[in-house]
Amino acid sequence: MDIRKTVFTREIIASDEMGNPCEPITRVAAMAVVRNPFAGIDQQDLSWLFNVGARLGQSLAPELVEMLGGQPVCNGKAALIGSSGAMEHGAAVLHPALGKPVRAAVGGGKALMPSNHKVGALGGCIDLPLGHKDEPWSFDYIDTMTIWVPDAPRADEIVLCTGMSDGTRAYPRVGSGPSAT
Repeated sequence: MDIRKTVFTREIIASDEMGNPCEPITRVAAMAVVRNPFAGIDQQDLSWLFNVGARLGQSLAPELVEMLGGQPVCNGKAALIGSSGAMEHGAAVLHPALGKPVRAAVGGGKALMPSNHKVGALGGCIDLPLGHKDEPWSFDYIDTMTIWVPDAPRADEIVLCTGMSDGTRAYPRVGSGPSAT
């Protein structure tokens, strides 16, 4: 696995967009820029990328928990694939093996980990979805971090992202269960 760089971000939210104060919410994300060996190739066996997801989950998730400074409540994952890659390359780094080490690091994970993947240009951004790690119908915990690495992904790279938070959105008012439709 060829990692060009790893970028971490930590944000603390103290109010919503309208200025309504809230209990501080900390959100953290890690973005690993890795070479995509299948860029420009119609490859059927993507299992090599499964292992990339597993290894990065093992190394990044514990660092994110430490950066968060408390127990993670929400988590999520995303991948931004360079222009010579395929959308399925992002699915391969995210879905089969990344979740297990992240769940181990956050101490749970009964809910499906929200995810997003897309092919994008150099300096492109991606929305990293966050959701409650154990309660999939906790609507107040559904959130998004928009993240990017200014010099990635190059055409033959993938930016693998994983993130966590210690709370809901700022000042949530949507509801917390399936009856809130």
